[in-house]
Amino acid sequence: MLKKSILTAVLITATVAAAHAAPTHIDAKIAKYKSTAGVAGNLSSIGSDTLNNLMTYWAEGFKKKYPNVNIQIEGKGSTTAPPALIAGTAQLGPMSREMKSSEIEGFEKKYGYKPTKIGVALDSLAVFVNKDNPIKSLSLDEVDAIFSSTHKRGLSDITTWGQLGVTGKLAAKPISLYGRNSASGTYGYFKEHTLKKGDYKSSVKEQPGSASVVEGIAHDISGIGYSGIGYATSGVRVLALSDKKGAPAEAANYQNVLSGKYPLSRMLYIYVAKKPGEPLPKVVEEFLKYALSKEGQEIVVKDGYDPLTAKMIDAQLKSLK
Repeated sequence: MLKKSILTAVLITATVAAAHAAPTHIDAKIAKYKSTAGVAGNLSSIGSDTLNNLMTYWAEGFKKKYPNVNIQIEGKGSTTAPPALIAGTAQLGPMSREMKSSEIEGFEKKYGYKPTKIGVALDSLAVFVNKDNPIKSLSLDEVDAIFSSTHKRGLSDITTWGQLGVTGKLAAKPISLYGRNSASGTYGYFKEHTLKKGDYKSSVKEQPGSASVVEGIAHDISGIGYSGIGYATSGVRVLALSDKKGAPAEAANYQNVLSGKYPLSRMLYIYVAKKPGEPLPKVVEEFLKYALSKEGQEIVVKDGYDPLTAKMIDAQLKSLK
């Protein structure tokens, strides 16, 4: 869940219309991007698969404004971002989770200062089922009993859809599990927040990307899995979630993300190497300003994620100074 302090501070495409109860509107106070002179050179991004499409859309828009910028994007998982930043093979490290203390220590050992974290979008980490599965909601207690071998939330093992109240032919079918691999920040976030740092079942079919998770579920009536909501398609449905069994389930929509009612709300980040007291390279700084502009946040909505508010953006822009 997003930290309450962030949420208090303010805190689609057609394929995700089912997940968002109403169209998401950009905060009118978010400033438009203003192009500037002298932006050119190479820009490399290595990191999150969740952010991969969003980084690509931003790169396309940014290059239209600055044709002399060459941008390369690789999205194999959040775990690949810190090593790339440390090695200097990337200037942008998109991550769907915060850096671990060991990753920050590794960066600091190399540079003598900590990496700078910039929030760029909001995500309702979604639990998907096949569109023809009648189930509408689950608690995280039940999701833990489905995905985990350790059941740290206290429920007994859940292996069939009938145990969740589904009737008909699907009731006796074993639940088919789809998830991400361990390089994924989404894998780590889901493990920490849903499984309470418990272990995944060995039967989880680990996928190299979010699109593969959703595609698998779309072709498997018994399937269930998780990924960033931006990867939703017409072949799957996003379940409403509650934290505890018996509590009211909340839809994965913008208002519930901002209020913190949706239990798997999270910020998506781009990490950069910014030496204290010194400006970022101009091409890096302008790319981040573009992502945090009105146009950049419209792209966030286009990609199926949720935009930051103007106050949240102001806080992120201060980190660039």
